[in-house]
Amino acid sequence: MEDYGRFLALLVSALSVGFVAVILSLVWVFHYREGLSWDGGAGEFNWHPVLIITGFVFIQGIAIIVYRLPWTWKCSKLLMKFIHAGLNTIAMILAIVSLVAVFEYHNAGNIPNMYSLHSWIGLTAVIFYSLQLFLGFAVFLLPFAPVPLRRAVMPIHVYSGLTIFATVIATALMGITEKLIFALKNPAYSSSPPEATFVNCLGLLLVIFGALILWMASRPHWKRPPEENAKALLPVGGTAEGTEAESTMTDGSQADKADLRINSDAARKQNLKLDEAAQRSTM
Repeated sequence: MEDYGRFLALLVSALSVGFVAVILSLVWVFHYREGLSWDGGAGEFNWHPVLIITGFVFIQGIAIIVYRLPWTWKCSKLLMKFIHAGLNTIAMILAIVSLVAVFEYHNAGNIPNMYSLHSWIGLTAVIFYSLQLFLGFAVFLLPFAPVPLRRAVMPIHVYSGLTIFATVIATALMGITEKLIFALKNPAYSSSPPEATFVNCLGLLLVIFGALILWMASRPHWKRPPEENAKALLPVGGTAEGTEAESTMTDGSQADKADLRINSDAARKQNLKLDEAAQRSTM
């Protein structure tokens, strides 16, 4: 891998920043807020930021870069697909649970739903993320999609995945800011109390984590090598996106060359024998 040391440094930095962000979200809800519960109260709402940061941000970020981990390049592409899909499925489940928590909290307190830009973009991100996951299963994981379809969908799949991830980061920033504005009254958010400073730092960590993940995912020289991509799940009766066919053709051409060499050697020996016989008859 080119610039392996730099990749490893960025990977460790991203995982560290993301893990610290998850821990800070727990510190926020337990130290500054009402903790966690499932009773329709404020504790149930607190599941929303914790699960979004843990699943929709941290776990989704890991799922994005899992193909780029160089020590996984010797693993089969099918195994990596299952890991990628599994991490994204966990992230989606946690995001859905977080939505259930916030809707139940709003309904229990007679608070209107879906009135803010945060809620609009957040629900849109969850819907598109679910579609992205479903299409990923159908096109890349199940062995029925033809290779040309996979090649056509792949750039869209990558672009939409990165766009959704960036949108989730932005939506999380809007959400924690909205929560602080509503929750902090005395002292107000504008006076920068300790909780406001603490959560602002949490927001900075989310931005740094997102930037690191997007940088690693967008560097072409850190992409999984094409020869390893030959282990992808195949359509029924298909080949590994042309690689197996190319391998067969290469093996066949090498066999043909070997046959030609054998035939040439045999012909050369036959010619030598004829020359020797001709010389003996002349003598």
